[in-house]
Order: sequence, then C-alpha cells, then structure tokens
Amino acid sequence: MIQFGETLDIGQVALRLSLAVLIGAIIGIEREKKSRPAGMRTHVLVCIGAALISLLEQYYVADVAQLGNPQINVSMGRITSAVVSGIGFLGAGTIIVSDRKIVGLTTAASLWCTACLGLIVGAGHIFMPLFACAIIMIVLRLMQQVIHVNTYKRLEVQFIHRTETMDFFKEMFSEMDIKVLDQNFHAETQSDGQNLYTNIYTITMPGKTAYQEVIARLSEYPNVRSVRTLNV
Repeated sequence: MIQFGETLDIGQVALRLSLAVLIGAIIGIEREKKSRPAGMRTHVLVCIGAALISLLEQYYVADVAQLGNPQINVSMGRITSAVVSGIGFLGAGTIIVSDRKIVGLTTAASLWCTACLGLIVGAGHIFMPLFACAIIMIVLRLMQQVIHVNTYKRLEVQFIHRTETMDFFKEMFSEMDIKVLDQNFHAETQSDGQNLYTNIYTITMPGKTAYQEVIARLSEYPNVRSVRTLNV
C-alpha cells in the first residue's frame, strides 16, 4: 500500500488496474453465462472505476502529506464511501420486477461486491481481493447446488376425469418428492355437460427440483386443461 508522502509508479498502477480487470471479468463472465442484465463488460468497468477512485484518493493523501503542513487534515474514506453507496444506483438498474416477481438481486449484489473489490485492489492489496473473488464465485456458482432449500409454491390446476387425474397427481408428486401442504378444490359443469375440476395446491419441493419441470409435467398430461402459478 502507498505510504504518506509516497507516490505510485506506473508499474504499480498498471498492476492494480490489470488485477481489477481480471476480477471484474471473472465475476462478470459467470453472470453473463446466465444471461443476466449486467455481464462481463459491466463488472469490469465497475471494478476498474472503483480501483481508479481508490488510487485517486491515495494520490490526494500523498499530495497533502508532501506539503508537510500539520494544519491540513486528511480525511480518508470519503470518496470510497461514496462509491460504495453510489454503486447501489447501478445495481438497482439490474433489478427487474415482473408479474410480482423480483429478478436481478444477485446480479446487483455481485456488482456491489465487484465495486468493493475494485476499491481494495486500488488500495494496493493483492491476496485479499483474489481470495474474496474466489469466495464470491463459490457463492454464485456452487452454493445453490451444495445447499438445497425447500421452497413453497402454489399451483392452480384445472382438469377433467377426476379419479384418473388425481391418481396421476399423487404418483407424480411422490415420484418428484413433492409434499402437499394444503389443497383447495372446486368443480363446475361446462356447457358440454362435463365436469371441470380446479385444485389449488400449496406444495414444498426439494431444492434439486425445478418449478418449471413440475409445471411441464402437469401440462403434458392430457386431462389437464390449464396450469398456473399463484403467489404464496
């Protein structure tokens, strides 16, 4: 790290900015592979920008220290704290609210972490940001696969031929390890005289089971007329 009264040479600046590019690219590529709003270029730019701000602050401190005037106070961290709070506006742009569902929180968090890593790199640390980058990649890519969280979902299913279809539901839920926590149902007679049944299930699924897979299995059954998701 830079000491008071000492300036950075071009080699140190190049090393730190190159490391910022590397860290931003690593995190950004992971997000881009999942087609998230902020990809490699965005993360790289955020990391470089944060590193530049950190370098700039150190130059300010070094310039003031070289003056040797004890009456001039140096306040460390004001610029970097503005970066940490200001990056929230960029992160908010990656959060999308659609049909009462919020998407993009993880990408916003990764942008914020990338900015913090850029500040650390600009401050002259090497091991700490690389180690932190490795932890972030583990969280983004592996944590959800290692730690499975059972989720609660609600499904509305309309179907005909009650006895036959209910047997299919029970078999499918058992096969996919889905537990039914609550069930509401009603029936109505259609214009052709056939009964149309509507079941609303509150279910819990193992983390390894995709919600889309459940909906696809239900939709493919010929007796099912419609399937839709409901808010828990």
